[in-house]
Amino acid sequence: MRYIKSLALLALIVVSCTPQKNYTKIEGFTQGTTYSITYYDSLNRDFSLQIDSILSRIDHSMSIYNDSSIISKINSNQSDSIDDLLKDVIMASFDIYRQTDGAFDITVGPVVRAIGFGRDKTQGIDSAKIRTLLPLIGMSKIRIEGNTLKKDDSKIQIDVNAIAQGYTVDVIGKYFENKGIKNYLIEVGGEITARGKNSKGTDWVVGIDKPVESALPGENIQAKISISNGYGLVTSGNYRKFIEVNGQKYAHTINPKTGFPELNNLLSATVVAPNATKADALATAFMVKGVDWSKYFVVNTNDIDAYLVFSDSLGNYRVWMNEGMKKRIIP
Repeated sequence: MRYIKSLALLALIVVSCTPQKNYTKIEGFTQGTTYSITYYDSLNRDFSLQIDSILSRIDHSMSIYNDSSIISKINSNQSDSIDDLLKDVIMASFDIYRQTDGAFDITVGPVVRAIGFGRDKTQGIDSAKIRTLLPLIGMSKIRIEGNTLKKDDSKIQIDVNAIAQGYTVDVIGKYFENKGIKNYLIEVGGEITARGKNSKGTDWVVGIDKPVESALPGENIQAKISISNGYGLVTSGNYRKFIEVNGQKYAHTINPKTGFPELNNLLSATVVAPNATKADALATAFMVKGVDWSKYFVVNTNDIDAYLVFSDSLGNYRVWMNEGMKKRIIP
C-alpha cells in the first residue's frame, strides 16, 4: 500500500520512554511509510493481525495507488459506490473544506499529480494545463447521496491522501478502545493519536523537528509536546518535499483556488485537535492559508492548538503558538 501526501509532509518523531515488558510495540510499513504502535494491555494480547486487517481495509477503500480500490473505481467512473470508511473521510473533508474556505480540498489531486507530486512524475509547471484542470477542482462539485458519490463532471477525481493517515490512526485508536485498551500511542507516517499514559506513568511526548531542508527526521528537535486523551497531533511542512524545475524549487502545497504551489512564509504547522483526522486536514489547510489566517483560526476555534514555524522578512525562524499549545510544551 502506498500513499504520498499531496498537500502535507510531516516531520515528527515520537519521543517516549522505552516500553517496559507490559507495553507492547508493533511496527511495520503501510501507506508508503512506517507505522509504530505502543500500548498496554493487562491481558498481553497481540493485535498485529487485527491491525494488518484494518490497514488492508483502508488500502482497499482509499488508496489511489491500488487500481482495484474503491476510490480508484470512482475516479475511473467504474463505480460511484463508497464504503463506510471512505464516506467517513469524505464527510470529514467537507467539514474542513467549509471551515477553511476551500483551502482543504480533496478534488485537487489532478493538479497535484500534473505538477509531479503524485502518481504521475511529470515534474513541471504547465500553466495552460493547470488552467484546464481548475474547473475540476472544488468540493462543491461533488456530493454524497446515501452510499454513493456523485460528481458534477465525470473527469473530477478525488484524492484523500492529505487526511487518510490521520484517519487511519483514529480508526486504530477506536479499535483499541473497543478492546478496553486505555493506554496507547499510534503513529502512522508522523500522524499521531495517544491516550492514557506511557510506561513511566506520564503523558506521551512527541518531538517536532526544526524545519531544516537537509536535516534528517529527529536530527534537530525544536520542541517537545505532550499529548493524551485521544487527541491527534500532525505536522505539515514545505521544507523537505518539493520539485525543482529549471533550477526553481516549488513546494508541494497546492492552493486549490489557483492550482499553483502556494508561496508564503509558513514553514511548518503542527496542529493538535480532538482527533488526528481533523488535525491532519487542518495542518494542510494552514500551509495553504499562511501564518496570519492560521493564527486567527486557532485563536477563534475551540479545542485546536497550533505551533507555527515561519520566516520573517530577514529569513529568520520565528515561532507562534497559542496558549493551549504553550501548556503542552515540555521544557
